[in-house]
Amino acid sequence: MPGLGDGFRAAREARHLSLSDVSEQIHIRSVYLQSIEEEDWSAIAAPVYVRGFLRTYARFLGLDPEAAVEHFNEAVGELASRSHEQAALTAPSRTRFRSREGPSPLLWGALVLTLVLVAFVGYKFLELQQSGNDATAIAVASAAATAPNTPAPTEQPSAAATAEESSRTLELRVTAPTWLLVKVDGARVLEGILQPGASRSFHGAKALVRTGNAGGVDVLVDGRDLGRMGKSGDVVEKTLVL
Repeated sequence: MPGLGDGFRAAREARHLSLSDVSEQIHIRSVYLQSIEEEDWSAIAAPVYVRGFLRTYARFLGLDPEAAVEHFNEAVGELASRSHEQAALTAPSRTRFRSREGPSPLLWGALVLTLVLVAFVGYKFLELQQSGNDATAIAVASAAATAPNTPAPTEQPSAAATAEESSRTLELRVTAPTWLLVKVDGARVLEGILQPGASRSFHGAKALVRTGNAGGVDVLVDGRDLGRMGKSGDVVEKTLVL
Protein backbone atom coordinates (compact mmCIF):
# COMPACT_ATOMS: atom_id res chain seq x y z
CA MET A 1 0.00 0.00 0.00
CA PRO A 2 1.21 3.52 -0.72
CA GLY A 3 2.31 5.74 2.11
CA LEU A 4 4.25 3.16 4.18
CA GLY A 5 7.62 4.83 3.64
CA ASP A 6 6.12 8.30 4.12
CA GLY A 7 4.70 7.21 7.48
CA PHE A 8 8.13 6.07 8.70
CA ARG A 9 9.80 9.25 7.46
CA ALA A 10 7.19 11.50 9.10
CA ALA A 11 7.50 9.67 12.44
CA ARG A 12 11.29 9.93 12.35
CA GLU A 13 11.31 13.63 11.42
CA ALA A 14 8.74 14.34 14.15
CA ARG A 15 11.38 13.17 16.62
CA HIS A 16 14.02 15.34 14.93
CA LEU A 17 16.19 12.32 14.15
CA SER A 18 18.39 11.70 11.13
CA LEU A 19 18.80 8.29 9.50
CA SER A 20 22.26 8.09 11.08
CA ASP A 21 20.80 8.79 14.54
CA VAL A 22 18.30 5.95 14.17
CA SER A 23 20.94 3.60 12.72
CA GLU A 24 23.18 4.07 15.76
CA GLN A 25 20.35 3.25 18.17
CA ILE A 26 18.74 0.22 16.50
CA HIS A 27 21.85 -1.03 14.66
CA ILE A 28 20.29 -1.21 11.19
CA ARG A 29 22.33 0.40 8.43
CA SER A 30 21.08 3.80 7.35
CA VAL A 31 20.98 2.69 3.71
CA TYR A 32 18.35 0.07 4.67
CA LEU A 33 16.37 2.64 6.66
CA GLN A 34 16.40 4.95 3.64
CA SER A 35 15.22 2.06 1.42
CA ILE A 36 12.27 1.52 3.79
CA GLU A 37 11.28 5.18 3.63
CA GLU A 38 11.58 5.13 -0.17
CA GLU A 39 9.84 1.71 -0.37
CA ASP A 40 12.78 0.38 -2.39
CA TRP A 41 12.38 -3.21 -1.22
CA SER A 42 14.80 -4.66 -3.76
CA ALA A 43 17.70 -2.88 -2.03
CA ILE A 44 17.17 -4.96 1.15
CA ALA A 45 17.13 -8.34 -0.62
CA ALA A 46 15.00 -11.15 0.86
CA PRO A 47 11.48 -10.24 2.15
CA VAL A 48 12.20 -11.98 5.49
CA TYR A 49 14.86 -9.34 6.25
CA VAL A 50 12.56 -6.54 5.11
CA ARG A 51 9.91 -7.71 7.58
CA GLY A 52 12.46 -7.92 10.42
CA PHE A 53 13.74 -4.40 9.71
CA LEU A 54 10.17 -3.07 9.48
CA ARG A 55 9.26 -4.50 12.89
CA THR A 56 12.41 -3.09 14.54
CA TYR A 57 12.09 0.35 12.93
CA ALA A 58 8.35 0.54 13.68
CA ARG A 59 8.80 -0.33 17.37
CA PHE A 60 11.53 2.29 17.70
CA LEU A 61 9.27 4.99 16.22
CA GLY A 62 6.23 3.90 18.24
CA LEU A 63 4.36 2.54 15.20
CA ASP A 64 2.43 -0.73 14.91
CA PRO A 65 4.99 -3.32 13.67
CA GLU A 66 2.43 -5.87 12.49
CA ALA A 67 0.47 -3.23 10.59
CA ALA A 68 3.70 -2.17 8.87
CA VAL A 69 4.46 -5.80 7.86
CA GLU A 70 0.91 -6.26 6.54
CA HIS A 71 1.30 -3.00 4.62
CA PHE A 72 4.51 -4.34 3.06
CA ASN A 73 2.91 -7.69 2.16
CA GLU A 74 0.05 -5.92 0.38
CA ALA A 75 2.47 -3.64 -1.46
CA VAL A 76 4.50 -6.60 -2.71
CA GLY A 77 1.30 -8.40 -3.76
CA GLU A 78 0.04 -5.36 -5.70
CA LEU A 79 3.39 -5.00 -7.45
CA ALA A 80 3.31 -8.62 -8.62
CA SER A 81 -0.31 -8.26 -9.81
CA ARG A 82 0.50 -5.13 -11.79
CA SER A 83 3.43 -6.89 -13.45
CA HIS A 84 1.14 -9.71 -14.63
CA GLU A 85 -1.48 -7.25 -15.90
CA GLN A 86 1.13 -5.21 -17.78
CA ALA A 87 2.51 -8.36 -19.39
CA ALA A 88 -1.00 -9.34 -20.54
CA LEU A 89 -1.70 -5.87 -22.01
CA THR A 90 1.57 -5.70 -23.93
CA ALA A 91 1.33 -9.22 -25.36
CA PRO A 92 1.32 -9.17 -29.22
CA SER A 93 -2.04 -9.62 -30.92
CA ARG A 94 -0.48 -12.22 -33.22
CA THR A 95 -0.23 -14.83 -30.45
CA ARG A 96 -2.46 -17.21 -32.42
CA PHE A 97 0.24 -17.45 -35.11
CA ARG A 98 3.10 -18.31 -32.73
CA SER A 99 2.44 -22.03 -32.97
CA ARG A 100 3.51 -21.86 -36.63
CA GLU A 101 6.28 -19.27 -36.23
CA GLY A 102 7.96 -20.86 -33.14
CA PRO A 103 9.20 -19.07 -29.96
CA SER A 104 10.56 -15.58 -30.52
CA PRO A 105 14.18 -14.67 -29.68
CA LEU A 106 12.84 -12.42 -26.90
CA LEU A 107 11.10 -15.40 -25.29
CA TRP A 108 14.28 -17.48 -25.47
CA GLY A 109 16.24 -14.61 -23.91
CA ALA A 110 13.73 -14.29 -21.06
CA LEU A 111 13.89 -18.04 -20.45
CA VAL A 112 17.68 -18.03 -20.30
CA LEU A 113 17.65 -15.03 -17.93
CA THR A 114 15.14 -16.78 -15.67
CA LEU A 115 17.29 -19.92 -15.53
CA VAL A 116 20.35 -17.84 -14.66
CA LEU A 117 18.48 -16.05 -11.86
CA VAL A 118 17.15 -19.34 -10.46
CA ALA A 119 20.67 -20.81 -10.51
CA PHE A 120 22.07 -17.72 -8.76
CA VAL A 121 19.41 -17.79 -6.03
CA GLY A 122 20.02 -21.52 -5.52
CA TYR A 123 23.76 -20.95 -5.24
CA LYS A 124 23.30 -18.20 -2.65
CA PHE A 125 20.92 -20.40 -0.66
CA LEU A 126 23.40 -23.29 -0.63
CA GLU A 127 26.20 -20.89 0.32
CA LEU A 128 24.17 -19.59 3.28
CA GLN A 129 23.35 -23.14 4.37
CA GLN A 130 27.01 -24.15 4.05
CA SER A 131 28.17 -21.20 6.17
CA GLY A 132 25.73 -22.22 8.90
CA ASN A 133 26.90 -25.84 8.71
CA ASP A 134 30.55 -24.73 8.88
CA ALA A 135 29.86 -22.71 12.03
CA THR A 136 28.16 -25.72 13.60
CA ALA A 137 31.04 -28.01 12.62
CA ILE A 138 33.57 -25.62 14.16
CA ALA A 139 31.58 -25.50 17.41
CA VAL A 140 31.36 -29.30 17.55
CA ALA A 141 35.08 -29.72 16.75
CA SER A 142 36.01 -27.17 19.45
CA ALA A 143 33.88 -28.99 22.00
CA ALA A 144 35.51 -32.31 21.11
CA ALA A 145 39.04 -30.86 21.29
CA THR A 146 38.52 -29.31 24.74
CA ALA A 147 36.70 -32.25 26.31
CA PRO A 148 38.82 -34.10 28.94
CA ASN A 149 39.85 -37.70 28.28
CA THR A 150 37.76 -39.96 30.52
CA PRO A 151 37.66 -43.74 30.68
CA ALA A 152 34.85 -45.47 28.88
CA PRO A 153 31.90 -46.15 31.18
CA THR A 154 31.39 -49.73 32.22
CA GLU A 155 27.68 -49.31 32.74
CA GLN A 156 24.84 -48.25 30.48
CA PRO A 157 23.82 -44.57 30.99
CA SER A 158 20.79 -44.04 33.18
CA ALA A 159 17.48 -42.71 31.83
CA ALA A 160 18.12 -39.36 33.59
CA ALA A 161 21.52 -39.00 31.91
CA THR A 162 20.03 -39.81 28.50
CA ALA A 163 17.33 -37.16 28.97
CA GLU A 164 19.94 -34.60 30.02
CA GLU A 165 22.08 -35.28 26.93
CA SER A 166 19.08 -34.88 24.59
CA SER A 167 18.33 -31.39 25.93
CA ARG A 168 21.25 -29.00 25.89
CA THR A 169 21.41 -25.34 26.92
CA LEU A 170 21.79 -22.33 24.59
CA GLU A 171 22.51 -18.97 26.20
CA LEU A 172 22.44 -15.63 24.35
CA ARG A 173 24.03 -12.60 26.01
CA VAL A 174 23.22 -9.18 24.53
CA THR A 175 25.90 -6.48 24.60
CA ALA A 176 24.23 -3.97 22.27
CA PRO A 177 20.60 -3.28 21.26
CA THR A 178 19.51 -5.89 18.72
CA TRP A 179 16.51 -7.63 17.21
CA LEU A 180 16.49 -11.40 17.84
CA LEU A 181 14.50 -14.35 16.51
CA VAL A 182 15.07 -17.78 18.16
CA LYS A 183 13.51 -21.11 17.20
CA VAL A 184 14.26 -24.24 19.25
CA ASP A 185 13.42 -27.62 17.71
CA GLY A 186 11.21 -25.83 15.17
CA ALA A 187 9.20 -23.79 17.73
CA ARG A 188 9.52 -19.99 17.91
CA VAL A 189 10.51 -19.12 21.48
CA LEU A 190 11.70 -15.51 21.15
CA GLU A 191 11.22 -12.54 18.80
CA GLY A 192 11.86 -8.92 19.68
CA ILE A 193 14.41 -6.25 20.57
CA LEU A 194 16.74 -6.90 23.52
CA GLN A 195 18.81 -4.28 25.31
CA PRO A 196 22.43 -4.53 26.55
CA GLY A 197 22.79 -6.75 29.60
CA ALA A 198 19.89 -9.01 28.66
CA SER A 199 20.48 -12.77 28.77
CA ARG A 200 18.20 -15.56 27.55
CA SER A 201 18.60 -19.34 27.95
CA PHE A 202 16.93 -22.09 25.90
CA HIS A 203 16.88 -25.88 26.09
CA GLY A 204 16.59 -28.32 23.20
CA ALA A 205 18.49 -30.26 20.58
CA LYS A 206 18.69 -27.74 17.72
CA ALA A 207 18.28 -23.97 17.57
CA LEU A 208 17.99 -21.35 14.82
CA VAL A 209 19.15 -17.85 15.80
CA ARG A 210 18.68 -14.76 13.59
CA THR A 211 19.82 -11.26 14.62
CA GLY A 212 19.79 -7.80 13.10
CA ASN A 213 23.03 -6.84 14.89
CA ALA A 214 25.41 -9.81 14.99
CA GLY A 215 28.10 -7.85 16.85
CA GLY A 216 25.81 -7.39 19.86
CA VAL A 217 25.10 -11.07 20.60
CA ASP A 218 27.41 -13.56 22.35
CA VAL A 219 26.57 -17.27 22.01
CA LEU A 220 27.22 -19.90 24.71
CA VAL A 221 26.38 -23.60 24.38
CA ASP A 222 26.41 -25.55 27.67
CA GLY A 223 28.47 -22.75 29.22
CA ARG A 224 31.05 -22.81 26.39
CA ASP A 225 31.56 -19.35 24.86
CA LEU A 226 31.39 -19.52 21.04
CA GLY A 227 31.97 -15.76 20.68
CA ARG A 228 29.90 -13.16 18.86
CA MET A 229 27.61 -14.07 16.01
CA GLY A 230 29.32 -11.64 13.61
CA LYS A 231 30.13 -8.01 12.92
CA SER A 232 28.23 -5.04 14.34
CA GLY A 233 25.24 -4.07 12.20
CA ASP A 234 25.25 -7.31 10.16
CA VAL A 235 22.15 -9.47 9.74
CA VAL A 236 23.22 -13.06 10.56
CA GLU A 237 21.34 -16.33 10.82
CA LYS A 238 22.88 -19.49 12.37
CA THR A 239 21.67 -22.99 13.07
CA LEU A 240 23.22 -24.51 16.19
CA VAL A 241 23.25 -28.16 17.18
CA LEU A 242 23.22 -28.04 20.98
